[in-house]
Amino acid sequence: MINLKKLPKVELHLHLDGSIRKNTLNDFYQKDVTNEIVAKDKCLDLKEYLTKFSLPVSFLQTKENLRRACLELSEDLENDGVIYAEVRFAPNLHTSILTLEEVIETVIDAFKNGHIKIGIILCMTRNDSFDNNLKIINLASKYLNKGVVAVDLAGDEANYQTSLFENLFKKAKEKNIPFTIHAGEVNQEESIKVALDLNTKRLGHGIAVINYQELLTRVVNDKILLEICPTSNVQTNIIDKYSNHPVKKLKETGCLISINTDNRTVSNITLTEEYQKLAATFNFTIEDFCNFNINAINYSWLSEEEKQEKIKIITEYLKINS
Repeated sequence: MINLKKLPKVELHLHLDGSIRKNTLNDFYQKDVTNEIVAKDKCLDLKEYLTKFSLPVSFLQTKENLRRACLELSEDLENDGVIYAEVRFAPNLHTSILTLEEVIETVIDAFKNGHIKIGIILCMTRNDSFDNNLKIINLASKYLNKGVVAVDLAGDEANYQTSLFENLFKKAKEKNIPFTIHAGEVNQEESIKVALDLNTKRLGHGIAVINYQELLTRVVNDKILLEICPTSNVQTNIIDKYSNHPVKKLKETGCLISINTDNRTVSNITLTEEYQKLAATFNFTIEDFCNFNINAINYSWLSEEEKQEKIKIITEYLKINS
């Protein structure tokens, strides 16, 4: 049997605040915070799932805590067999003490001193103001290629339409800032369409596209990468149970997919465990997983030289283990 933990993995959709070690938060708050930070196997919806971020966000308000969370996450990823990751977070949520620049520079520095190569995605948030989100665009431009690789839009997709943020993404385009967009994490046709119209090459989650044939055709034909997070999708109740997740149908339809945890702590899952669940449920093979990771590398914001280096690691592993 293949040891999926040793398989060289890539994670493109991973939230910093949702992936802080439980023991770290227990130590900090001097109590067992499990019920406050780990989502139920089945939440009512995405909005309920997002309530699990309040306590981790309150922890991430100092340089010391930000640095600790980043270094520990880097170590956890390395131990999980991850060879490259892109970690996202919303700087605007961490400024009760620090400035936005201090927050971003602390995270950049911590990941530079971590265990594996990590690119940083700065998130705008759906419930924030235009001006606050514009600050994130401008800061992404300032720190682009200095640790930051892209911007994103995250939050309550059902109650804040993606179309409200079109002008922000147009400003990102003007500044040549790459972006991914959370879209299709809930069953919102509008959200996916707007994201595709903005010419994103990656959809955060994106799985609701299975319900809209015209959009599905666009995703396949335009070679859009879906950043799929199966366990999270069941928890947020867009999918009723794991065995009904459309990941295999999407693959068979010709969609390019990558596999991710979304939030290691909130979803109580490692990438290895996600692979194990997918293998057991959908009979995905070692070749499938390697292809998913090559997709992820090809759509990452690494340099071309770094991409080829990572792909070589994956293909050599496949050659030895196939």
